[in-house]
Amino acid sequence: MLKKMKSSTAVLGAPGCSIKSQRGISLIGLFLVGLIAVALIALGFRVVPAVVEYIAIERAVQKIKNEGSTVRELQAAFDRHATIDDITSISSRDLDITKEGDRIVISYAYAKKVPITDTVALVIDFSGTTRDRQRKNIP
Repeated sequence: MLKKMKSSTAVLGAPGCSIKSQRGISLIGLFLVGLIAVALIALGFRVVPAVVEYIAIERAVQKIKNEGSTVRELQAAFDRHATIDDITSISSRDLDITKEGDRIVISYAYAKKVPITDTVALVIDFSGTTRDRQRKNIP
């Protein structure tokens, strides 16, 4: 029996098997990582609808830029798209419609407030335009 004990303690005391050399995450560490992951997922669930609406607005503006030639026609076209896509953050009156040369440029900007808790909110500023971006020529 004594030999059996010695052999079992020899296995526990083997190099690389001591308690001090074991690595990993503790239960408290696992709990904290899980808590942070859940908080980020909950924040994502609140932010995703605002981003989806921004994408819908961008698509609507890109579609209407060729649907009319006057401000009223473009606003009416945006109102149709806004009704179909359930766009509520911006209306056709919020669009800045100008003409640059022979092209119609539609710009917009708005802020979306996303409530996180009763006293904390995330404010996201969205903006877009149909104007082509100028590329800098780098020699």
